[in-house]
Amino acid sequence: MNSWNSHDLEDILSHYADDIEITTPMIKTFTSGEDTLKGKEAVKRYWEKALEKVPDLHFELYEVTYGINSIALYYQSIMNKKAMEVMFFNEEGKVNKMFAFYTD
Repeated sequence: MNSWNSHDLEDILSHYADDIEITTPMIKTFTSGEDTLKGKEAVKRYWEKALEKVPDLHFELYEVTYGINSIALYYQSIMNKKAMEVMFFNEEGKVNKMFAFYTD
């Protein structure tokens, strides 16, 4: 969470594999049309817009659970939403797939 709370885009992107695929309802909040983004460049553009639209972006981590080559984060997100984010890691330890879920 520290990387995301820092708003340092290069630090955020350093956690992702080049072939990252993210699926989250928040994509439509900051861009238009899609639910899933593929590739680091698309994810970079998404984070640029998110950081621009929410300059005080801050997440509060509640819990981390661990799986096989994966983790799930439970945290307080923006717009007073609670979120669950599941990240899957490749052989290099980079996130190559992520799914996010939010409360209403």
